[in-house]
Amino acid sequence: MSKKLLLKDAHIEGIRHYDVYRKQGGYDAVEKALAMTPDAIVEEVKTSGLRGRGGAGFPTGMKWSFLAKPEGIPRYLVVNADESEPGTFKDRYLMEFIPHLLIEGMIISSFALGANTAYIYIRGEYAWIPEILEQAIDEAKAAGFLGKNILGKGYDLEIYVQRGAGAYICGEETALLESLEGKRGNPRLKPPFPAVKGLWESPTVVNNVETIAAVVPIINITGAEYAKIGVGRSTGTKLISACGNINKPGVYEIDMTITVEEFIYSEEYCGGIPNGKKLKACIPGGSSVPIVPANLLLKTINGEPRYMNYESLADGGFATGTMMGSGGFIVLDEDQCIVKHTMSLAHFYAHESCGQCTPCREGTPWMYKILKNIETGKGTMADIDLLWDIQRKIEGNTICPLGDAAAWPVAAAIRHFRDEFEWHIDNPEALTRNYGLAGYADPIPVASAAQ
Repeated sequence: MSKKLLLKDAHIEGIRHYDVYRKQGGYDAVEKALAMTPDAIVEEVKTSGLRGRGGAGFPTGMKWSFLAKPEGIPRYLVVNADESEPGTFKDRYLMEFIPHLLIEGMIISSFALGANTAYIYIRGEYAWIPEILEQAIDEAKAAGFLGKNILGKGYDLEIYVQRGAGAYICGEETALLESLEGKRGNPRLKPPFPAVKGLWESPTVVNNVETIAAVVPIINITGAEYAKIGVGRSTGTKLISACGNINKPGVYEIDMTITVEEFIYSEEYCGGIPNGKKLKACIPGGSSVPIVPANLLLKTINGEPRYMNYESLADGGFATGTMMGSGGFIVLDEDQCIVKHTMSLAHFYAHESCGQCTPCREGTPWMYKILKNIETGKGTMADIDLLWDIQRKIEGNTICPLGDAAAWPVAAAIRHFRDEFEWHIDNPEALTRNYGLAGYADPIPVASAAQ
């Protein structure tokens, strides 16, 4: 049984409301934090080893320590709730069912950063959640945890909820800031980084919902105790959005010491694959991370079990590994078509490109059109190499990571499933577009795989 820090009270009726949340120890961490110095809180977060839960996995305490502190200039905390990565929905769960956990984390984080104004930037499609968050903000304010002179400690904080207009690009922190300022959501060139010139050219920290929520248990149990949970640099717990061909889709909190196999097949988590089907492939960290076949998902190239943490999932690099990413865990069974899924993702990224960078603006629609030709029986063998060439020219050549996010799924699909692409081209009139397992679930001999 994994240790629960964020979802331990999720089952309690009425936990969405202040009175119930407070009875469960809610806002105790704020009282503890306001008795500390801001620098001491930052040190606790550093000690905890908490890494950004939005996808990048950058150490949170280190990010906070970069914040510029010029005299007379306001600082801001912005919570990135623009959860638009396909396959990812864990932040939605936190905001919908335990909103006060996020609010409490924001109060502590804002105090540590010296920010008196904080924003929650939430994706437009989460139309019903802003009201839940605003109610929680009002309840916290009525209880004296927000507004002027919080708990008589001389600290002021206001939190505002800003709805986005439904653009994936606004999940990139500088595009989010542009949108928050009322502009088109185009990513900014960096440097300067938001820690120096962010919202309204003032020092700003942008963190994911889960990251800020995790600050609460860190203060409650101390950073040192938080660091004991998990393994290596993958400390604490991680929320996973599990979906696809599994018996029990949902949001799970894991401590990153379990194997991928246990996560998929145990009754505590995903409960296995329906109808006795075999595992074919998985996208373990949201749509932008490389897809891997079953044989590389359950074991590393060296034949060791693969674990649900940052280091183990990345073992082997992109050649044989993948990424933890945002924790959007998408399972594909033996009946799923890799070409069709790759085409669907390419369509998404082509649609969501902001158009600012030529490689992304032009390359993502090209990839989608080529994949559509292959999927609909109009492709040629040359198209596979053309796809590889296009994704290679997009990766690393754009202002923001959307270009990489579009290129990586295509590259991984070709790298691991090229025979399926070739089958589509050789069998253009096949009634079913599913190529089957074709050995993707079979163990890979280490010697030949390493060549």
